[in-house]
Amino acid sequence: MTRERAGLPLAAVAFAAVCFASFPGLDPPAHHLAAVIAAVVVLWVSEALPLPVTALLGVAGAVALGVAPAREAFAPFADPLMFLFIGAFILARAIFLHGLNRRVAYAVLSLPWVGASAGRILFAFGAVTAAISGWISNTATTAMMFGIGISILAAMGDDVRRSPYGAALMLMTSFSASIGGLATPIGTPPNVIGLGFIRSTIGEEVSFFRWMLLGVPTVIALYIVLYAWLRFVTRGTVGDLAATRALITSERAGLGGWTRGQRSVAVAFGVTVFLWVLPGIVALAAGESSTAFRTLNERLPEGVAAIAGALLLFLLPGEGNQRAITWDEAVKIDWGVVLLYGGGFALGVLSFKTGLAEAAGRGLTGLLPISGELGLLVASVIVAIVLSEATSNTAAANMVVPVVISIAQASGMDPFEPALGATMAASLGFMLPVSTPCNAIVYGSGLIPLKKMIRYGAVLDLAGGILIVVLVRLLGSLVR
Repeated sequence: MTRERAGLPLAAVAFAAVCFASFPGLDPPAHHLAAVIAAVVVLWVSEALPLPVTALLGVAGAVALGVAPAREAFAPFADPLMFLFIGAFILARAIFLHGLNRRVAYAVLSLPWVGASAGRILFAFGAVTAAISGWISNTATTAMMFGIGISILAAMGDDVRRSPYGAALMLMTSFSASIGGLATPIGTPPNVIGLGFIRSTIGEEVSFFRWMLLGVPTVIALYIVLYAWLRFVTRGTVGDLAATRALITSERAGLGGWTRGQRSVAVAFGVTVFLWVLPGIVALAAGESSTAFRTLNERLPEGVAAIAGALLLFLLPGEGNQRAITWDEAVKIDWGVVLLYGGGFALGVLSFKTGLAEAAGRGLTGLLPISGELGLLVASVIVAIVLSEATSNTAAANMVVPVVISIAQASGMDPFEPALGATMAASLGFMLPVSTPCNAIVYGSGLIPLKKMIRYGAVLDLAGGILIVVLVRLLGSLVR
């Protein structure tokens, strides 16, 4: 692609331009870091190099240019949130390996109330996708549900498959996966990235339970908008779907009874979720000042809970003489996302330590039409959505959240809500196939014209932006 071919030379130009430009008042380490970040942003947007490679290159470049010593620059790679990622990814890998996700999906789709109604199938299909995506990666969820969706459309017949309903079911696969990722801190990488910046630069610790107090209502509200919109554009296009109902019933029956591995994975997953929400439950019952809550919060952070759940998989029985997961399978998790998070987080932390973030914030404060915290929240959501369309959601979160925090601090405003809004809005890339891997997967079906994805996605971007602003303002205090 032209964008990828142009990425490397443009990154070199951006690096040189910033490096040789004059920035009065900016210390040399901050100036050098600005040049590195300029090149990294170009490489992220162009995807000339794999995103994790670019993140590692950025941190290594910062060390080479004397921005910070290696021990300090690479310290964020050992952040506790990194282990939250690793543990959650191993659990997700086990869920996928043992087919627990397919069992849940077909169980919901075969419920009596779903029946042979096109509208109810669309609703249930999207609801299952969103629910699963809250716990395993959006991309893995989309890949799994994409196969199920294609099977459903095949049972409906070619006329339905090529109708607006076929495009809507494919878009429901991608869009509901992206929406569902907002429900939990581990649902999508931008959530963990944003929370990492909020904790390290603002000093606010957002627990798993408290995030869900905002994330779950956001998912429910946005999913209702998504379903209503897709149902509106497909009204009257499909009649009775008895054949589809028969397929779903047959597929569920073909799964057979629960295997020993599935039971073990369900136990490990249940224990992990319980440990994630336990401090929040104790806080509600005994108060945040109680000894029980403080002890749990200190000794059982989300990263430890995730690792504990993942380790259970190596102890619980799987199929035959094996455990629920083997090391050979566990190491197949997406290490690229882990490295991308670590690299982006490291650059963000360095930007604050060198004073670059503060300088950028002060500069942008004079350029953006910002009036108060609400104005900054709206601006941060808009910028995050726009960037998420042009580059990956993960890169968008890495680029926007630290700048939003610095703008707020430079203006004397509370940065918490704008940072929270930018974190959530970074997951709203709905318009283009390149916006997210989820969109790319369903676009590859050949059932979605590009104009339709842009048109449907634009409506969802707008609705999502408005909902995030409203809900962050209404529920943001519950997250702190």
